[in-house]
Amino acid sequence: MWKTLCVVTLATLAILGGAAAKGEHEYSLHDPVSLFVNSVGPVTNPNEKYSFYHLPMCQPPTVQHKHETLGEILEGDDLQTSLYDLRFRVQIQWQGLCKLHLDGEDVNQLINAIENYFFFEMIYDDLPVWGFIGMMEDNEVTGEREHYLFAHLHFSLTFNGPHIIHVNVSADQGQAVLLERGKGQIVQYSYSAEWTQTDVKFADRMQIYTEYNFFQRELEIHWMSIMNSLVLVLLLVGFIALLLVRVLKRDFARYQGADTEKGVDADADDYGWKVVHADVFRMPSMPSLFCSLVGNGVQLFALFFSLLVLAVVGVFYPTNRGLMQTAAIILYALTSFIAGYSSAALYKKLNGERWAWNLVQTSLLFTGPFFVIWLALNTIAVQYRSTSALPVGTVMVIVMIFVFVGFPLTVVGGIAGRQAAGPFAAPCRTRNIPREIPSMPWYREGWVQVLAAGFLPFSSCYIELYYLFASLWGHKPYSLYGILMIVFFILIVVTSCIAISLTYFQLAIEDHRWWWRSFFCGGSSAGYVMLYAVFYYVYRSEMTGTLQTAFFFGYNAAIAFAFWLFLGTVGWWSSLVFVRKIYSDLHLD
Repeated sequence: MWKTLCVVTLATLAILGGAAAKGEHEYSLHDPVSLFVNSVGPVTNPNEKYSFYHLPMCQPPTVQHKHETLGEILEGDDLQTSLYDLRFRVQIQWQGLCKLHLDGEDVNQLINAIENYFFFEMIYDDLPVWGFIGMMEDNEVTGEREHYLFAHLHFSLTFNGPHIIHVNVSADQGQAVLLERGKGQIVQYSYSAEWTQTDVKFADRMQIYTEYNFFQRELEIHWMSIMNSLVLVLLLVGFIALLLVRVLKRDFARYQGADTEKGVDADADDYGWKVVHADVFRMPSMPSLFCSLVGNGVQLFALFFSLLVLAVVGVFYPTNRGLMQTAAIILYALTSFIAGYSSAALYKKLNGERWAWNLVQTSLLFTGPFFVIWLALNTIAVQYRSTSALPVGTVMVIVMIFVFVGFPLTVVGGIAGRQAAGPFAAPCRTRNIPREIPSMPWYREGWVQVLAAGFLPFSSCYIELYYLFASLWGHKPYSLYGILMIVFFILIVVTSCIAISLTYFQLAIEDHRWWWRSFFCGGSSAGYVMLYAVFYYVYRSEMTGTLQTAFFFGYNAAIAFAFWLFLGTVGWWSSLVFVRKIYSDLHLD
């Protein structure tokens, strides 16, 4: 699988090469540089985006749309031409943009936008520019809240040789226009520009977007928290491993001693995990579904790992808009081969016969629920006329990628998996009649184990979850992919140890139904991730409205489902290796 994963990652890197190219970006004095307007929306709702000209703004007679990449469309971008004329290194003291006649409805729309803290986004030489539409201020005399529209924008730009390094926009509050609800008025929009030279190199101009949200002390605290979690996890894993080794040594000594004294027909007098040796490798119920879950889990592991590798080597950066979304779609389609291979190979080992249905089930198990969630969210976005709604053309492109790349690769991988799969080769023979499961106290029941299993893996990564949520559902760019890679492997190790421990405890009470239990125990931390999403929405964010709430919980549910598949597969596979090992070392006739 690792060879396939390397090939898939390199292929994705080659495909993204054109999309990630920065271009020359070299200009001469007085050269025109296009300023594209993108979107407006509430600062607290990152997914509630509207076209810039959704508000009454100055616009050219013919608005032209810039050609956008797949990732930019998925981001909800809508780049359009504007009336701003910011030529390279040309100082502008004051320049009129347009004189706009606003009626009462236009004024009310602007006031509502100001009350909801609307901000705009523009793009200049591939650099993002942000600013607020206006501001609110309490009148000291009347005590009423007044709304001011920022009619004059000042652009501060820096350059180094022929390159633009940075651009910032600020509003001149002295030229802000007082708006009165329901009353039409004439607004004169204007702008100015100031160019200054800097020593920052063009290759380093993106660093400001990755550093301004992480002050040095905050970064040190972040690293210390991760290192603290790493040390605690290593100690805990070491303790669990030592405990299991000591317990297993005692069990092996007891079983071997009993066999020497009483012979091999001592099962009736034995207790513990040995007595279920004839049932422990009994095939799970619903084998086709189980194999499809495992196949999707392996695919999602490959997807997450490849994305992290691309991120660590520097393919993604904050201003390369939508490149990670594009990479995720390409990687998901290419790793469909891994899903088909893993599912079909395991299904063949379990003596499955409906292999065609198994491949269809594998292909639709994750994409089906995700499509239903997306369809509901996209319908809501269309009703709100938000740019977050995907156009029909983009939807058709994604569907074609799945139909003509993803599904065929799943079938090809399934055929290869069936041909390459050997027999299951269990170290113990399975009896025809299942052994009766003894009664157990409530705290040893399966649902209790599943609930408890997810707490420790979640606690090993919850610190990083805050930064991820602040990036996904806020305006803080995320760039500490090295830390994320460490947390990714910590999560895998902790999930494996917990799944192995709980599987041992389950077998020790003579309950041989470990296949599904280990999968649910491994994936149970996804439930804690969803609970953290609820906590983040209520206590850590200021998101409001139907659109943003639906996007937040809808996509977080899809993310939690993906983590359940991925971590469930980790838990099951770890338990399988463990069970094979202990029963292979058990001498049975």
